[in-house]
Amino acid sequence: MIKFSEMKYERPDLSKAKAKLTSLTEQLREADSYETARKVFLEKDKSFRHVITMNTIARIRHDINTKDEYYDAESKFWNESMPGLQESLMHFTEALLESQFRPEFEKEFGTLMFVNAEMELKSFSPEIVPMMQEENMLTSQYQDLLASAQVPFEGKKYTLSQMTPFKNDPDDTRRLAAWKAEGQWYKDHQEQLDDIYDRLVHLRDEMGKKLGYDGYTELGYLRMGRNCYTKEDVEKFRRAVAEYLVPVASEVYVRQSQRLNKTYPMSYADNQLEFRSGNPKPYGTADDILKAGKKFYDELSKETSEFFNTMLDGELLDVLSTEGKRGGGYCTSILDYEVPFIFANFNGTQHDVEVVTHEAGHAFEGWLNRKRIPASYIVPTMEAAEVHSMSMEFFAEQWADDFFHDDARKFLYSHLSSALTFIPYGTMVDHFQHEVYAHPEMSPAERHGVWKKLLGIYQPWMKLDGDIPFYSEGEGWQRQHHIYSRPFYYIDYCLAQTVALEFWAMIQDDPEHAWAVYMNYTSMGGSKTFTEMLKEAGIASPFEEETLQKVCAKAEAYLKNYNLEGIE
Repeated sequence: MIKFSEMKYERPDLSKAKAKLTSLTEQLREADSYETARKVFLEKDKSFRHVITMNTIARIRHDINTKDEYYDAESKFWNESMPGLQESLMHFTEALLESQFRPEFEKEFGTLMFVNAEMELKSFSPEIVPMMQEENMLTSQYQDLLASAQVPFEGKKYTLSQMTPFKNDPDDTRRLAAWKAEGQWYKDHQEQLDDIYDRLVHLRDEMGKKLGYDGYTELGYLRMGRNCYTKEDVEKFRRAVAEYLVPVASEVYVRQSQRLNKTYPMSYADNQLEFRSGNPKPYGTADDILKAGKKFYDELSKETSEFFNTMLDGELLDVLSTEGKRGGGYCTSILDYEVPFIFANFNGTQHDVEVVTHEAGHAFEGWLNRKRIPASYIVPTMEAAEVHSMSMEFFAEQWADDFFHDDARKFLYSHLSSALTFIPYGTMVDHFQHEVYAHPEMSPAERHGVWKKLLGIYQPWMKLDGDIPFYSEGEGWQRQHHIYSRPFYYIDYCLAQTVALEFWAMIQDDPEHAWAVYMNYTSMGGSKTFTEMLKEAGIASPFEEETLQKVCAKAEAYLKNYNLEGIE
């Protein structure tokens, strides 16, 4: 197989690509039979895959080293070019929607691609292309700023990702110092961070209004592909989180404060430390973690074994944190080669294991559905996709001894408690964005005030005592890159985490049945909506209030009865 380092990148001639799209659009409009129309449709899908493949390879190589001048230039090229290409794609989409052979297309490929196509048309106009280009430029500025971070700490300098182990250090003084050092870097760049986001908010608000909406929120939902639930459904979910989950999460932190001999509510730095002896750490080096990952996937199923060995043999995981590397992690698909790629930053914490399980959950879904046509059916919408990754983390718990050795018991407690406590945070991120785009006129200081107010609703365990000004002054949201780069993409994690907790409950009762349900759900790729996939797989919807009630009750009982004897 071709390894990632051997994959050829060549900037495509987008003028030729657009001309071909124009030609295919005309051919589709003039088709006198379904056979002809289908042939044009498949040719467009193939051409689209190649252009996106070149974009993806350039993006990955730029993210691996943001200081690489060649791929930095290619990144800028794609940021400027993709909105224009989208305009040509829209003309083809219009022709597809108007095709006299739409019934035949729906019979063979399903109706979802037409539902999504109609949403795409509502979210785009040539009029907003310059604004989309500026949006890409601003989000890249934010990502490059964070990737360039060098945080002074204990006489050395570290990237933001490399600071994470210090922020988890069992020593109270050192841990607090690390949080202060990281917070100070953000404070030092406060003006730049505020300016980038302020410009993004006003730009997106203007985009929404140009397309005929009251502001950005409705456009944001369309851009996120929300094809089966509404803003009102999300508001209902947020209320359920505040009512049922926040009290459970609060109790988790009360017990944590008792273990640490601290007063509740605790500071950001103390909330980060789950056990006095330290948070669970994976065993060994990055290679050891990948080796444990290989054992997990080899033993889980025939399909996962073939998948993960393909990833290892093809150099399709880049996981070490290095200077100049973009922060965070993601999974993407390299369409021409029919393989996924995992980008991450290992930092010596349990996060490293969650990369091998979470991002590989995305990758496994992409690999399992790699041959689907059209390409848009390979991966579902984001909330549906996050179920694959978050649930895979819970399946991996049966192999916790291989990943964590002596810290396995710590990890099993931590993993479940973290899943519960994450949902209020993620819900707060979503609530914050709705407030921001409902009131785009807010100043940066007013936005920080909104975040601080929401902390009291969703994270009452956070003590805002001024120890770390960046956090206590309501600016901590600026660490969350989704808020800058993918507005409204975060409630997806919360909805998915709720479903993943359903899988966790299934695993406790019958692991084989749980895996069968997972495979049924995952095998659908992106061919159905989120709620349709849940229904077909026999999984309760997170929008039903009792779903959150049930998973909270089972998880809360598990944690209360968990044997922490011998763990300090």
